[in-house]
Amino acid sequence: MPANPITIEALEILDAIDRRGSFAKAAEELNKVTSALSYSVQKLEEQLGITLFQRQGRRSVLTPAGRFVLEEGRKILYATTQLADKAKEVATGWEPRLRIAVESIQNYPLFFEVLAAFLEEHPSLELDICEAVLNGGWEALEQDRVELIVGAPGPVPLQKGYRALPLGTTDLVPVIAARHPMAALACDPDALQAALPKLRRVVTHDTSRVNIVRSAGLSIGASNCLYVQTTDQKYCALLAGLGIGHLPRHRIQDDLDRGRLRPLNLQSTDGEYFIAWKISNKGKALQALSQRLAATKW
Repeated sequence: MPANPITIEALEILDAIDRRGSFAKAAEELNKVTSALSYSVQKLEEQLGITLFQRQGRRSVLTPAGRFVLEEGRKILYATTQLADKAKEVATGWEPRLRIAVESIQNYPLFFEVLAAFLEEHPSLELDICEAVLNGGWEALEQDRVELIVGAPGPVPLQKGYRALPLGTTDLVPVIAARHPMAALACDPDALQAALPKLRRVVTHDTSRVNIVRSAGLSIGASNCLYVQTTDQKYCALLAGLGIGHLPRHRIQDDLDRGRLRPLNLQSTDGEYFIAWKISNKGKALQALSQRLAATKW
């Protein structure tokens, strides 16, 4: 039986060329000479009987067949990485890598302070941090895209096999920028209620990909919204006077004190938030970090 020409090394080369946009930059990333990559791709094309790349100006772009090989190949690369990680975990009980989703409104400075102390004790552990909004964190955990979620909003989904520990509440303040044309509404509750249906809401997208997305705060029932991806974007949009919305008090207290943002006479929200992981995940790194996060005063 002839050897399969699609090796792990070949897939890594295709992946690097696609991400970096050229053979030269891919060779630099892989610590190889450009001619070696060109030879490897040419040999693979000959063995498969297809063309993988075509030139577009100075860029090397995948052909449809090449794109198919790479997209399927990336699944193999991911699987081999997971295999290596699991083997190390079985041997030591400690995962070499943890993927963590942090809810967008959480206190990031405090979160990274906890991580700094944790990594001082476990310097070889690799962490992969992403941001989640509303149901996005729960979905990422369910689909095994992360091992731990931090600050996900309640309620905790039932019958999913999750272990969840409360982090407490986050004070979300409805605000309007001092530069907003209708900033005076912050001092006039009756006028605010009358104008509320016409005010644009700045809303952070739920990061769910498959499950039903969730609305919260002033976005519920709103007809005019400006959607953003992160709380930092929402903060900047609100500060620019593009609308109204809730922001965590720990993020904006200085802006409130200086008058750049004004609190609105509307209901604040302070729902409960959790750290959570799958009960079936027995990794020592996950357990140690989750205990440290749970013991932190948020």
